[in-house]
Amino acid sequence: LCCTAESRSHLCVQRTTQVSGFRHSTILDPHGKYHLKWRFDRGTITFEIEVETTGYVGFGLSPNGAMALSDIVIGGVTDGRPYLQDYFADAKRKVHRDVQQNYRLEYGRENNTHTVLAFSRDLLTCDTNDKDITESTVRVIWAYHSDDVGPSGPMYHGVNRGRKSMRLLDPGSKVNITSGTDFFNLQNINVPVPYKDTTYWCQIFQIQEVQQKHHIIRIEPLIQRGHENLVHHILLYQCDSNLNESELGASHECYHPNMPDSFLTCETIVFAWAIGGEGFTYPPHVGLSIGTAIDPVYVLMEVHYDNPALQQGVVDSSGLRLFYTPELRQYDAGVIETGVWVSLYHMLPPGMQEYVSEGHCTRECLQESLGQEMPNGVRVFAVLMHAHLAGRAIRTRHFREQEELQPLSHDEEFDFNFQEFQLLKEERLLLPGDHLITECKYTTKGRQNMTWGGLTTRDEMCLSYLLYYPRVNLARCESLPEITGQLKFIGVKEIQAPVTTWPFMIKSPKKYSNLSFTEAMDKYRWSKKRGKSFNEMVLQLPMNVRCSKWGQDEWSIQGTLVSPPEMKSEVKPPSVVCRSASEPHSGVVFLFTLCLTYSVVQACLSL
Repeated sequence: LCCTAESRSHLCVQRTTQVSGFRHSTILDPHGKYHLKWRFDRGTITFEIEVETTGYVGFGLSPNGAMALSDIVIGGVTDGRPYLQDYFADAKRKVHRDVQQNYRLEYGRENNTHTVLAFSRDLLTCDTNDKDITESTVRVIWAYHSDDVGPSGPMYHGVNRGRKSMRLLDPGSKVNITSGTDFFNLQNINVPVPYKDTTYWCQIFQIQEVQQKHHIIRIEPLIQRGHENLVHHILLYQCDSNLNESELGASHECYHPNMPDSFLTCETIVFAWAIGGEGFTYPPHVGLSIGTAIDPVYVLMEVHYDNPALQQGVVDSSGLRLFYTPELRQYDAGVIETGVWVSLYHMLPPGMQEYVSEGHCTRECLQESLGQEMPNGVRVFAVLMHAHLAGRAIRTRHFREQEELQPLSHDEEFDFNFQEFQLLKEERLLLPGDHLITECKYTTKGRQNMTWGGLTTRDEMCLSYLLYYPRVNLARCESLPEITGQLKFIGVKEIQAPVTTWPFMIKSPKKYSNLSFTEAMDKYRWSKKRGKSFNEMVLQLPMNVRCSKWGQDEWSIQGTLVSPPEMKSEVKPPSVVCRSASEPHSGVVFLFTLCLTYSVVQACLSL
């Protein structure tokens, strides 16, 4: 029967009604040959791919960007008839046809140069060979070939393949920027990209001078043509307003011993873009203020160049474009940095499959700062979660009166190479006395020494940047586990006093004498069991509170030592309701009903 689950793909061959209303789109390959559109509602997502080929096209979801263990769909058009099959790859990258065909062909067409296919699936299929689609980062993989799938299966795609990280369920923004809106550029000029695979290049800029208050309403990337794969991500940091103007325009490799000291005053992320992103538009009632005494004057732009092919003689002039307007929105946007205070006191043992860090934005800090400046609270509308190469998952947890609310944000498949502000589906109220925990999960498998909190990509961070309104005088709300307990764990009894060096030196026991505390931590014989015990201990340690205003000012709670709070309840993930593999999808039921209603069963069976 044409309407059974096994023959769905044959039935769907005949569907020609095109799906409209694709809200999201991107180009997956560097040459503009593979275009992807998609939309989602409730429990279903629909894709349309347009590829410059008359052979087969492949699309997949990968756990890590590689072929192994990927969820794959392959289709094309042969003799005017579209086809689509659900596949999966095993741990050895061998491709198998999935017994449970959960991808539904919507339509397909082909001309002399391009193939277009549209297909849909449930977000959660409960098929072990499929990958669930959630609000977390998704590694999309793609491929195509000049020939269609033959009797023996798809031929190897060769170099026509790639991957891209994205958030398929990103709510996005419908706000359009009016034509003619003023803008200014923050742009590198002829930067010589070093002959190495990874470079972070920094330059300090002065924000556009305006005679009166304006609002920045959108920020988007300016990537030099041909460098789409070279420029990996761009971060924009706010700098100290007392910057020495002689260093304005200074450019240098970031995190380098010879970089200008002024770079160290630029700590709070104002904006982030990663490869594949299209920029960020502020909601229509919010803007980033410039032109007043308390607004950013200087910013540092960090550009990550990814040059694995070690190209020589490359010169780049990429940057950012910022749109601004004198037509002020209702609210000024602010940014709060929350999480673990960046320090060597944040440390991860080597060889750990999973290690968890928690950074607290304490109720004491939010009570003092919001209580004085905004007693009715502020509204968070976007979050950027930030870690480095060991990061695997991040959550920004939200507590009120010891009861856990839904997380502000979460990404169970964090990708260091894809970091952007995530617009929340609904704004969230943050009140005086609330408590936030930025929870980061790492893996340090393969590392022989400790991983330290710090600025380089081999160091680690655990941060969430909250975009909110109305703006208050709170820049950082963080915590750091107390160091004494961490030293006692490895047997340190006494440190050298007075402290004259950093990192400070150990006095006893003898095996650590005259070693810095970082050297002592590396010398300790770590094991998985010891690492797990260390992790459990650190999460219970008293913590130093960071509660900073803009510039160098602090709220009075900063520097105090508090214990992690005891929470009464924890939010459980929602239960998943699975559709039976034998249960037909509503679209199939609808088509079969049409067959019966219009007495065209014979025609349906003949398809």
